[in-house]
Amino acid sequence: MKDDPWRSPEERACLASGVVRQTAFVRERSALGGPSVCGAENPFEMSAADNGRVVLEPAASLRCPMIPQIDRWVKQVVEPAARYHFRQELAGLKVLASYSCRPMNSVEGAMISEHAYANAVDIGGFMLADGRTISVQRGWNGSPAEQAFLRGVHDGSCEYFTTVLGPNYNSLHSNHFHLDLAHHGRDGLMHICK
Repeated sequence: MKDDPWRSPEERACLASGVVRQTAFVRERSALGGPSVCGAENPFEMSAADNGRVVLEPAASLRCPMIPQIDRWVKQVVEPAARYHFRQELAGLKVLASYSCRPMNSVEGAMISEHAYANAVDIGGFMLADGRTISVQRGWNGSPAEQAFLRGVHDGSCEYFTTVLGPNYNSLHSNHFHLDLAHHGRDGLMHICK
């Protein structure tokens, strides 16, 4: 299995741009695994977004381009939605998966998942400042406020990530939002939002 030709240049350009800097919440990691089809050239561990205000539990292992997107998404989509629907500040994200060297949906013989390139994150819940967690699994068909919040966050995610999959996609995504920056289509710019 050969690496997609866009991955290395995209990662190097992100690193060279200086958009991702080491902080208390974003730290460089050693390479993920050895030489294999999986991994990222210069992965990071992200433990919080929005200057530390929104904790990622557990910390996510991600490639450079994912970090600013998660930050922008948290600041421009999730935090405003939490304030609007619950009158609460967003305190954290429940991370169900980030880097994982595996095929799509963990099905043997399937294409390699974006998780295998540290180019994806699965979010299972949103923690509010008052201690409540809005779970994707329970809230998708939960109270009107939970449903509106989760659908707003899902739809808003499509502006920041090239792949957004949620409970309406299939049963494998019933408990989380899958967010990644895969290239789709001939020019790599197509978005998949389901």
